Amino acid sequence: MKEGRLPICGLYLDDFIFMDLVMSKTCEEESSYLVSESKRTKANEKSSDFFHLSKDEVNELFVWPWIGIVANVPVRWEKNRYVGESGWRIRDELTEKGFNPVRVRPLWNYKGHSGFALVEFDSEWRGFSDAIRFEKHYEKTGNGRKEYNVLHRRDSMCGLYGWVARKEDYHSNGVIGDNLRKMGDLKSINEMQEEEKRKTGKLVSNLISVIEYKSMQLKEVEIKCTEVNSSINKVLAEQTEMHIVFHEEMQKIQQHAYDKLVNIKKEHETSNLQLENQRKELMALEKQLEKREAKNEYERKKFYIEKQMNERATMQQKKADEEIFKLAEAHKVEKENLHMKIIELEKALDARQALALEIERLRGAGQVMKHMENNGDQETKDKLEEIQESLKEKEEELEGMELMNNALMVKQMKNNGELLEARQELITQLGKELSGRAHITVKRMGELDTKQFTLAVKRRFPGPDADLTAAILCSEWDNHLRDPNWFPFKIVQDKEILDVNDDKLMKLKNEVGDEAYEAVTTALIELNEYNGSGRYPVPELWNSKENRRATLKEGASFILKKWKVMKKA
Repeated sequence: MKEGRLPICGLYLDDFIFMDLVMSKTCEEESSYLVSESKRTKANEKSSDFFHLSKDEVNELFVWPWIGIVANVPVRWEKNRYVGESGWRIRDELTEKGFNPVRVRPLWNYKGHSGFALVEFDSEWRGFSDAIRFEKHYEKTGNGRKEYNVLHRRDSMCGLYGWVARKEDYHSNGVIGDNLRKMGDLKSINEMQEEEKRKTGKLVSNLISVIEYKSMQLKEVEIKCTEVNSSINKVLAEQTEMHIVFHEEMQKIQQHAYDKLVNIKKEHETSNLQLENQRKELMALEKQLEKREAKNEYERKKFYIEKQMNERATMQQKKADEEIFKLAEAHKVEKENLHMKIIELEKALDARQALALEIERLRGAGQVMKHMENNGDQETKDKLEEIQESLKEKEEELEGMELMNNALMVKQMKNNGELLEARQELITQLGKELSGRAHITVKRMGELDTKQFTLAVKRRFPGPDADLTAAILCSEWDNHLRDPNWFPFKIVQDKEILDVNDDKLMKLKNEVGDEAYEAVTTALIELNEYNGSGRYPVPELWNSKENRRATLKEGASFILKKWKVMKKA
């Protein structure tokens, strides 16, 4: 089906090749342009009647492009020159009156604003119409060229004066003539109409030639299109017949191939079923053999590994028990020795204090005897010498006791260090051996109780993501506990107490609950007590039954009991 009829020649788009379409389009455009030019020519012929111009005015020379002159623009003397209104103000006033100026140029000379302005109108006939109405307006109000020439000589002008620029303005001397000669030429209405007629006639003759040439080409194209269409129709008929024959042959070939493929597929499926059954039987047999072999090998290796692990664990347990027993015995002996030394130190301290009191008493008596010596009594002098000699002996004895006391203090500090080392070793060994259900355990002081915290979070935020939420919050609050910049404590009467109004703690209590709050505050208090500077958990012997710090004696007793039970077993 043919589509797209051209508006000028009436042929279908299918009958044209690309260049033919271009030629047809050109023909259409030139025809439309010819019509518009003929209309414009008729309009120009009637233009003189439309503008109500006399014969003299039609032959009169105007400045083209059309320009109006505005005179007596108000000026004032300012800073050694004349200044006046800008061009856009005058243009806006003229636009409001309907004269449609394109531009208004104030004219300036060496003194400043000259009091004149040039009004530029559109160069087409509508611009001339605006210029004539501009001039008629000022003539009606008594502000035309004639009035300006008369009143200018009398120096009694009032308001703006306006007219269309003509020959006398163009050839005038001064700022108006200079600018008009730069901006345009002199043309009459008749000259412009004749010029346009010449252009239109030339264009019409050219277009007629083009149309005749295009018409000839169009006829040739029509003949070619007819020939091509007949050839195409013949080829299409042959092609249709070939397609029918080809389609019938292809159907026969496809049907034969399909039947053959169906037979091959059936045979293939039968063979596949047989092979699959055989493969399944072989795989089942292979799996049975592999299971038996793997089971035997696995049990043998498992038995061997368990035996080795048991032997190693037994040896390590024996070594650990022996070390713990030795440590406990040594600690017990050291503790007894330390207790005896403490008793000795207490006795020495009491003796030292008594000796110091005796020395002070003798010094006081010596001072009294010195005052009594002034009386000259020989017995008093002898008594004073005896007191001084006794005081000297007591001071020497006190000095010796202080030396011995310092030595004992050094030894006590050394023993305390050894006790701390023994306690730390006991913590290390118990941390390896003990379980959480034992009476005496090792607790990491300041560590967050994740079990209690997780349960509290799950109760507050139940759902499928409860574990993930608990893990995230647990990790977040563990980081808060280890942050040395966070110190939620306040000092009251020289004591550090927990600041219950801390923002983070209040937020935790409100969002997660009291149990999580208790877990975090417990860890905070333990951290502040056991490792306030480092802010990380430290291990400590712990009496889980009474929920307090276990003594070294309790730890050693627990190790001895455990060792005796294991020895009997």
